[in-house]
Amino acid sequence: MEALTRNVWQGLSAQDKQDWMKRIELMLPEGMQYEGLETFERFGQRTQTGVFTHEEERFVFVPGDRVTLGWVQWQDGMDEATSNDFQETADTQGIENVQAFLASQMSPVREVTIGPMLVECETISLGWIEVTEEEAFAQEHDDFPEALAQFKQSGLNEYELHLQFRLVRHREGDIQIFWFNEGIELEDVVKEETAAGFGLLTEDEWEYIYGGGCRTLFPWGDSFDYTMRLRYFGKLNDQPAAANSYDLELPNFFGIQFKGDPYKYELTLDAEGEVMPKGGDGGMLVCGGTGPLLGFLPAASVFFRDENVDELDWEELMEALYYRRVIRLTDVMVG
Repeated sequence: MEALTRNVWQGLSAQDKQDWMKRIELMLPEGMQYEGLETFERFGQRTQTGVFTHEEERFVFVPGDRVTLGWVQWQDGMDEATSNDFQETADTQGIENVQAFLASQMSPVREVTIGPMLVECETISLGWIEVTEEEAFAQEHDDFPEALAQFKQSGLNEYELHLQFRLVRHREGDIQIFWFNEGIELEDVVKEETAAGFGLLTEDEWEYIYGGGCRTLFPWGDSFDYTMRLRYFGKLNDQPAAANSYDLELPNFFGIQFKGDPYKYELTLDAEGEVMPKGGDGGMLVCGGTGPLLGFLPAASVFFRDENVDELDWEELMEALYYRRVIRLTDVMVG
């Protein structure tokens, strides 16, 4: 018997993969169903995997692996543009040694075993709840009707009244409405998800699904990609880009989307079961005027840890907190 590791999974035929996904479907919480195989490719990695849905939310099968996580030194080294950018930023910020600074921000190098799992493709906001237009009007918020009417006539992609409501326009023209949820407790969310058959990602699992075990600073290499379009900076070059489309928010090689926004945190659990926020620093580096390279390091690097994690005030950060659900398949074996 052998676990469904990446090597084993990649060696299976499409029919064998289909058969395994249908067998897994029988083990899942009520209402979750298998939709078929899809192939995702990005950053030089490619995965054909199973897609599942639960109440219209997508999950993908992620095979397990034995991988090295963490970062302490370059694998390929920076290109000239990245090196110069890092050095200019370091000089401005008073950083004497770039590699030592980066290593101090990353999680420790370690060997881990990741089991096969189903992972939710998009994150769930802890503080914001999606509502219908009818439900929003029922809140009888004085500013909402006029704000919605103006937003529909505007060319804006997003509008937010701080800690009240948020409007998001999609490329198809649809508008999502989110209402801020006050007083929610993370512990209650974990209990509810556990009761429904779901867990939260561990820090190890998050780093694995973000970088796939890559040994470079970024999932695509040791050099920054200056062709990307980033929030708060727009395009970094003159190439056309679709409105409301940011490179770090696109699906990766597992078909999983990350916030790609240093102002946002994705909540995971560390080895002791304590909450460990990943993928952001609350925008501290962006606000500090570091530019896109260092400013987006928390959201673009596989291994970043917020050095201020022990000082975070969860209540004040509620609007910036997200999580995703996972179903671990440690008992799924290949015979």
